[in-house]
Amino acid sequence: MGKQGLRYAVGISAESVGSKAIHMQFLTIPPGGRAFVHKHATHQTAIYALSGVSHVWHGEHLEHHSIVKPGDFFYIPPDVPHLPYNPSQTESVTAIIARTDPNEQESVILLPELESIHPATSD
Repeated sequence: MGKQGLRYAVGISAESVGSKAIHMQFLTIPPGGRAFVHKHATHQTAIYALSGVSHVWHGEHLEHHSIVKPGDFFYIPPDVPHLPYNPSQTESVTAIIARTDPNEQESVILLPELESIHPATSD
């Protein structure tokens, strides 16, 4: 379980294989699930959606909204706040995530001050 409140299955990391510059993991967002608002300090994140449709609020004040469908690639620049969530009440979201931080959770910075911008029922 990550600081962000979601479950990850780590494949490649400093902790798992001694990686020096990259981290790769499998993410599942359960039906109705969402992360805590967070950012990854100084690290880029690349996401490839496998199944389900996720939504992501992103930007300094979570002012942008994107929908990520199976087969989509999604990029999050370093230090950009984001809030991924799964609006489906029946289908999980799965994705592969790669990050330039070789450590699993080191760069995660929670941003509780932004949580109220989009409450849990946000779509």
